[in-house]
Parts: sequence; C-alpha cells; structure tokens
Amino acid sequence: MEYIISVFLLACSAMFSGLTLGYFSLSVHTLERRARLGDNEAAVIYSIRKHGNQLLTTLLLGNVTVNTALSVYLGSLVSGVVAGATATALIFLFGEIIPQAAFARHAKWVGYHFAPIMRVLIVVMSPVTFPIAYILDRLLGEEIPNQYSKREIMEIVSELEEIGDGQIDSDEERIVHGALQFSHTKVREVMTPKEEVVVFDEHQRFNDDFITELSKHAYSRYPVYSGNVDNIVGVLYTKDLLVEDDNIKLKEAKDAYDPKFLSVKPDQNLDQVLALMLKSHQHLAIVRTRKESFLGVITLEDIIEEIIQREIEDEDDITE
Repeated sequence: MEYIISVFLLACSAMFSGLTLGYFSLSVHTLERRARLGDNEAAVIYSIRKHGNQLLTTLLLGNVTVNTALSVYLGSLVSGVVAGATATALIFLFGEIIPQAAFARHAKWVGYHFAPIMRVLIVVMSPVTFPIAYILDRLLGEEIPNQYSKREIMEIVSELEEIGDGQIDSDEERIVHGALQFSHTKVREVMTPKEEVVVFDEHQRFNDDFITELSKHAYSRYPVYSGNVDNIVGVLYTKDLLVEDDNIKLKEAKDAYDPKFLSVKPDQNLDQVLALMLKSHQHLAIVRTRKESFLGVITLEDIIEEIIQREIEDEDDITE
C-alpha cells in the first residue's frame, strides 16, 4: 500500500510539472488564431490557457502540495536523510525531468487530453488560486503576443518548407518571400529604362508601315511623346487601333490614344505604385523625374514578377 501511495503522489507530481511546461510552451495567441481557423484541439486548450495566471497558480499549487506530501510520506517510512535523498531523486528524475521533456514535445496532444482534469482542478483549487491569479492579472496585465519581423517570418516560412510536410511548398515560399520584400523595392530597381522603351511620336500616322513596326515588338501599350522623347503626352493601346481610321495621327485616335496616364517617381516603393495602378485601373506607369523628364516605364507585370519572384513569359517572348 505504501508503494502505491508513493507512486500515486509521484505520478501527480509528474503530471503537474509536465503540464506546467506543456501548457505554457503553447502561445495563447497562437492557440486563439488556430481556434478561429477551426482547430478543435487548439480551441479546447485555449479555453484553459487563456486564463494564464489561474492555470499557473493551479498547477504550481498542485505541484508543491504533492511534492511536499511525497517528502512527508517517505519521511514516515524511512529515516529523515534517506527520505530526503529518496524524495529528491524521485521528484527530480520522475517528477520533473522526464515528464517535462515528454510533455514539452507533445504539448498540444497532452494539453488537449488533460483538459477535462484541468477544468476540475481549476474549480476545486479556485478558493485559493483565484485571488492570487486576480492580483497577478491586475499587476502584470495580459500576456504580450509574439511579434515577428519580416525577416523572421521569411525564415519561419523557409523552415516550414524544409520540413516537407506539405504545409508550405517551394512555390508558396518564393511568393511569400517576394510579397514581404516587394514593398521595400524601388521603382528604379525594376523599371524598363527609356533606352529600351519603344515610343512613338504623336504625329506618327496609322498606316501599313506603322502596323509592321508594331508587329516587331508586340507590346500592348506604348508611350507617346510630343517634340522630344522626354515629353511623354499619352499612351497608345494597341488593341484599340483596330477600330481606328487609316492614316490618322496617333494623337487623333479616339479609342487607342489616351492623354491621361499614370506617372510615378523612380524612388517610389512598388506597393505604392501597385495601389495607384489598382485605383486608376492602369497597367502601365510612366516613370519621370521631378522635372517631368522621361526615365522609363513600369508595368503591372513587372510588379507581379517581383512578388512571385519569377519571369512571366507569354507566347511572344523569346526564351533562351
């Protein structure tokens, strides 16, 4: 009978010790988020874990009580020195180290399956633990949520991809990294410089030679200038040229030529430009200096490529 009581007290010590580390290794904010996403186990644990100080005082009170009882009980069986040494060895090994190591590695499983027991213990011990927990809540406030920098989030995503359990694949990792970085990328870093941009004079006439020139490039939009290349005055939409009259000047095209265009600065961030494009419903922006000199163009495709970290190629692109 003595051995049964000793084992029972030691098991209780292991439970309280292991649950203390197990429950508090789980972030209350992570549990709340997973519960909102439909994780039933997280929801069950969160209902207990959200009352952090109440849970902590209950576990610590239980642990101290059974450890004290175990030491006293062993002292009644054997001499004081032997009882102290035996109790210390048993509690250290089987009541602390082993359960904490095991429970910490399987915190979610343990927390979920021990939840009914914890609810009973919290109610039973509440006359003692509730006042202490209330004072701690007032003194310490709520638990501070974990805050991650963009670099840390990127590292977490990379680690999840390396685990290879199907939660994050390589394409998702690449896109997440691109999405987190593109807002700090400047227009000048991704724009097409004016030396590589095909532009047309506003007086250019819509004829066979012009159609042949367009077919060489196969772009959907072209900047239109007046006088000199630095003076961009509009944008030409290739698809709308089909309904225009022959031999008219580009600036006379009613549907294909638009004098209203989006203009951005080279030092603007891509997230700002993306917001402007979405708001104005334009896929191309003219990059100009503060003195309105033409520097190049940036397209919605350029920004998307930065986000997905991959070139978008269509049937007209030449792939090496």
